Amino acid sequence: MSVVARAQRVSKVVAPMASKALGVSSARSFTGTAPAQNKVTVVGAAGGIGQPMSLLMKLGGKIDHLSLFDIVNTPGVAADISHCNSKGKVTGHKGAEEMATALDGADVVVIPAGVPRKPGMTRDDLFNTNASIVKGIAEQCAKSCPKACFLIISNPVNSTVPIFADVLKANGVYNPQKLMGVTTLDVCRAKTFVAENQGMDVDKVDVTVIGGHAGTTIMPLLSQVEGAKFSEEDIKALTHRIQFGGDEVVQAKDGAGSATLSMAHAGAYFADKVLDGLNGVEGVKECTFVDCDLTDAPFFASPCTLGKDGVSKIHGFSGLSTFEQALVDDNVSALVKMAQKGSDFVKNN
Repeated sequence: MSVVARAQRVSKVVAPMASKALGVSSARSFTGTAPAQNKVTVVGAAGGIGQPMSLLMKLGGKIDHLSLFDIVNTPGVAADISHCNSKGKVTGHKGAEEMATALDGADVVVIPAGVPRKPGMTRDDLFNTNASIVKGIAEQCAKSCPKACFLIISNPVNSTVPIFADVLKANGVYNPQKLMGVTTLDVCRAKTFVAENQGMDVDKVDVTVIGGHAGTTIMPLLSQVEGAKFSEEDIKALTHRIQFGGDEVVQAKDGAGSATLSMAHAGAYFADKVLDGLNGVEGVKECTFVDCDLTDAPFFASPCTLGKDGVSKIHGFSGLSTFEQALVDDNVSALVKMAQKGSDFVKNN
């Protein structure tokens, strides 16, 4: 049963209850058949993204131990989620003193920790607060689970991933194959918006999204969507909507939050695919923000094969349209600056 079907069945039972708020993709279902044999830690598990994402990951049935960490409230979240009748134990840990226990021996660490965006804020506006949070998490990860795969959701991803990398380097435990910025929500939005525009089945639409995870650094390759016929106006409008889809949610929530539920879905989906790769499932290919030399930017998102050691192959991109090539040319320098901003933060703090 897919995670969507599970969620629909659960929703019929718990509908009266209210809960506190979260390319290239494989066609495999979310729940798969690989046996549960992994410890996954969610850092920021009591937040708007962390709670629904942790629920989806528990329902996935692939995780032997789901370890939830946040500054407050995590034991309650863990107790709640642990009552779901799917495989895997759930533990909750709170406060800085319990972070090491939460992380110890983790195979995958998913990090949605940090403050959300508010109306009028860019992802870069979050930098000062979230940079400190991510740096502290990276320092503890370097000690407690240096061989884990680290999936970074905390914004601004274009800077927080370089922060995480530099902290791991400083501790002598950096493995570029195991550090990934989660750009999956950009792919989810691209598939959804393209399917709506073209009248396609969203489950059969593949859209590669390269670049970064902020504004115009998000670059969907619409010219490569099989079977699609876009006008120039469609391409411009869809590209802009994919790039600034997060703003739609921030504005629609009228100051009450950012994209939490859709990000929870995207984060759980990507973590699931990383687990597939670690567990030996072949042909798992997803877009993610990684350390690479595809451009002058030290980190860049492109399709990657996920394997037993994390990212096993970076596929890159080719055959761009004139419009898409212009996006790359215009935004690589911005990605370089954002990465440098992250590195400078680590150096100076």
